[in-house]
Amino acid sequence: MAGNRPVGVLALQGDYREHARVLASFGAEVITVRRPAELERVSGLVIPGGESSVMDKLSRQFGLAEPLRAAIADGLPVYGTCAGLIMLADTVLDGMAGQRSLGGLDISVRRNAFGRQRESFEVDIDIEELGAPPVHAVFIRAPVVETVGERASVLGALDDGRVIAVEQGNLLGTSFHPEMTDDHRFHRRFYERVLATRFV
Repeated sequence: MAGNRPVGVLALQGDYREHARVLASFGAEVITVRRPAELERVSGLVIPGGESSVMDKLSRQFGLAEPLRAAIADGLPVYGTCAGLIMLADTVLDGMAGQRSLGGLDISVRRNAFGRQRESFEVDIDIEELGAPPVHAVFIRAPVVETVGERASVLGALDDGRVIAVEQGNLLGTSFHPEMTDDHRFHRRFYERVLATRFV
């Protein structure tokens, strides 16, 4: 079954190799996506952490931005982590000049909301939908979800209330990097959605 549902990892920039390894550990066929022809082959896509403004520019240079927007609108399961969450947000509050997101998630986000790389931190977060134990989350120059619209749902927040995990239909987003830990329940949640969705 998994072999009939290849999963893509956007490989323009960022830590896409780590996501590919996690998905391959589930038995998934993983395709690194840099061009529209590769996007057309996948039944789901992970957008990794990295630099959202660079991903935006490269996605346009490679002719991927509009096909990505269309696929998201058509219901392609997509999981965005850190910069990937920024790419999926309908509104980026503090984007670089001319920066555009792909959209799809009815949220607004703020980039680098937790400070520079030296302010990176780790924390355990209770995610009711994933059950016990808490998710050990790694934050590196992470965004935060400032507002959540009616169409999106909160999956997780810090103790101070700042939202760091959301989902909406086939879209899933986290501010943190689960690919950097041994807890792959968010990837599993995404992959189960891929297997349950007839997209390709």
